[in-house]
This record gives sequence, structure tokens and C-alpha cells, in this order.
Amino acid sequence: MTVQENPATFEEGLARLEEIVTVLDRGEAPLEDGLRLFEEGVTLTRHCHRLLAAAEERVTKLVKVDEKGEFRLEAFDGGDAR
Repeated sequence: MTVQENPATFEEGLARLEEIVTVLDRGEAPLEDGLRLFEEGVTLTRHCHRLLAAAEERVTKLVKVDEKGEFRLEAFDGGDAR
């Protein structure tokens, strides 16, 4: 296995992380390969976290402004969903 560039999508990153976890869980990788995979996993985790943070910023919710039924878009703050 070779170290890949950061994936373009969250789903690709997650799939690669799952591959890494599977290999490391088996415990069959030589020490150097295991360390390299672990480092790649940490890098991918950070990358996926950045992608999620960017997506969260884009999420909007519709908020009713007044009784006339006027609405506006407001940034989603995440609330207690974390």
C-alpha cells in the first residue's frame, strides 16, 4: 500500500480510513508499515474533519422572521448536535 494524497471527498477519505483500520486491526503489518499507515490515518482524520467543518459552515436553516410568513436563511450553528 502506498500513501495516497488527501481524497477529494469525505466518503473517499472515510473509505481509506476504514481500509487502514482493517489492516492495523489484523496486526499483520510490519512495524514500519504499521507506523506509516497510522500516520496516514491521522492525516486522513484531520482532512476529513476539515471537510466536515467546511460542510457545516455551508449548512443553512430556514428561520421564520415574522407573522407575515417572511423567511430568511441563517447559518446553522450545530447546537447540541455535536
